Amino acid sequence: MDERPFFTATEAGLEPHPDARSPWAADMLHGRLLAGLAAWAIERDHGDPGLQPARLTVDLYRTPPMLPTTVATSLVRSGGRVRAVDAVVHVGGVEVARASSLFLRRGEAPVLDDAPVTPGWDAPHPDAMPRAPMPNDVPFEVRQAGERGFGAPGGGARQVWLRDRRPLVAGAALTPFVRAALASDFASPLANMSSEGLVYINADMTLHLGRMPEGEWLGVGTGDRVVADGVSVAECPMYDEHGPVGWSSVCAVLNPRMPR
Repeated sequence: MDERPFFTATEAGLEPHPDARSPWAADMLHGRLLAGLAAWAIERDHGDPGLQPARLTVDLYRTPPMLPTTVATSLVRSGGRVRAVDAVVHVGGVEVARASSLFLRRGEAPVLDDAPVTPGWDAPHPDAMPRAPMPNDVPFEVRQAGERGFGAPGGGARQVWLRDRRPLVAGAALTPFVRAALASDFASPLANMSSEGLVYINADMTLHLGRMPEGEWLGVGTGDRVVADGVSVAECPMYDEHGPVGWSSVCAVLNPRMPR
């Protein structure tokens, strides 16, 4: 694992590394890192071993420049079974995103019922899949199922495994919740990229987790997508090596094309 973090704590805030830039623009922070920072701060300030992070929603409503970043969290409600936490992300002193999360009390599971559940994934294990062609400076690893990766044309679900190769914040381990938040943003390009490139940029992401993912690899597959009049909404199931863990849903808006 590359030990260079995306952010280092300074008196001005979390200073971004040059590799924290977005593929949309060289002077723009990657949106997935803002989702990761929201999860990191919320878990740091309000996490509890007895509580499951069941939902994280991040609204991305302003272009974040490559400037020092701060995340402020606030406890909305902490009850016996439900804890609600909000967060606000500032970059360069300007509010660029907000997050809300729900933690649910873990308990002894009852006998399995007969209600339907998400089936297992038929994608090969990441060790059995070739590394997708990516530039050498991309700070994450992608394995795709045959030709079913980003921008694959035609029918059939796209299937990719993702693994972050660098810490998010210096001195902080990548927890399962933070890994899932970082990966959840990939639902937008995976679902929306065509063989000609990407013309939709997501303005939010919502992560639902029925259980915490295990291991470094997270699988993302395409599920439902509806697109009309320059707006696209998509939902992608997420997996670890043992099976489904939840899903990510995104709202995306028409944007000048990103080359494939």
